[in-house]
Amino acid sequence: MSQERPSRPITGRMVFFMMVAFFGVVIGVNLVMMRLAIQTLPGTEVDSAYSASLAYEKEIATARAQSARNWKVDAHVERSGQGGATLRVEARDNSGRPMSGLTFQGRFERPTDRRADLPVALAEVGIGIYRGSAEAIAPGQWDLVLEGVSAGQRLFLSKNRVLLN
Repeated sequence: MSQERPSRPITGRMVFFMMVAFFGVVIGVNLVMMRLAIQTLPGTEVDSAYSASLAYEKEIATARAQSARNWKVDAHVERSGQGGATLRVEARDNSGRPMSGLTFQGRFERPTDRRADLPVALAEVGIGIYRGSAEAIAPGQWDLVLEGVSAGQRLFLSKNRVLLN
């Protein structure tokens, strides 16, 4: 003969502890997820959406002027064996002549985390050829931002996604 154990009655105390345990697990998971989200928050794309919206018309005019110049700017990223990268930019005007005397600035931006952005100082090494390097850059997807400036005015801006191995 098998003996059946008598079932425990559900008491108010048992229900209370089950509810406390349930909500304790839910709150604990929420706290852990909240902490992880705050630690990995890269920040905002712009510091002030209002000031960015005011500058929008000027950005459109600048983009139209850049398009009308019809410059051809080619960038090439080459990885070094030590985890760095060399950036080479070749700039030509609308008739194909190399452009000299510009100040180019480069920047590798991490699409997911602003804190990982790396500026690259570009120096003119030949007529219309600019070169710079980043000492240590992690593999993965980056946005390569190039800005060409002359006499304090930005004449060229491009942003392209690159994949570094």
